[in-house]
Amino acid sequence: MKSRLLVKIILLFSIGALSRSLIASDSQSSETAPLSTISSLDVARYMGDWYEIAKYPNRFQKKCASDDRAEYSLRNDGSVQVVNRCKLENGDANQVTGTARQIGGPTSPKFEVRFAPAWLSFIPAVWGDYWIIDLDDAYQLVAVSEPERKYLWILSRQPQVPQQQYEELLKRLEQKGFDTRKLVPTRHEGAPNNER
Repeated sequence: MKSRLLVKIILLFSIGALSRSLIASDSQSSETAPLSTISSLDVARYMGDWYEIAKYPNRFQKKCASDDRAEYSLRNDGSVQVVNRCKLENGDANQVTGTARQIGGPTSPKFEVRFAPAWLSFIPAVWGDYWIIDLDDAYQLVAVSEPERKYLWILSRQPQVPQQQYEELLKRLEQKGFDTRKLVPTRHEGAPNNER
């Protein structure tokens, strides 16, 4: 008698757990589809200076107070040198240099970036995804993220973006499942206020 009751309890518990997981996975898949990127990238054209316009707050840029910029340049081995700069709260300049490698072919918009020393590059955890998810035809305004949507950056060739162009980009990002209310505008000294 006890064993039958135990079997029924286990069976009911298993059915409940299974149905909860099915409901959770179904609602999750309907909320956010896998993140899509742009279809192809002209890497040479993408190189150069980019101003950060806005970002999701993150731990590795916590000390940056203003003037966040990225500079990308091709190396002879096909990798990309990444130089990120910003100003700290006290006005000092901060710079970090890293390496990006393209994933998936010569026109792929997917990269992996590391800022750890080269001798650690064999460790997968030192590489982070850098996916180009939106880019205008003129290569002047870009949105960058990663598959989990935890990070988001909006970069521009200029320290400011026309309001209409920025708002249109935000709409496209919302369609991709991003909460654009989490974006924090980046201040650039000497540029007109770009608070959104």
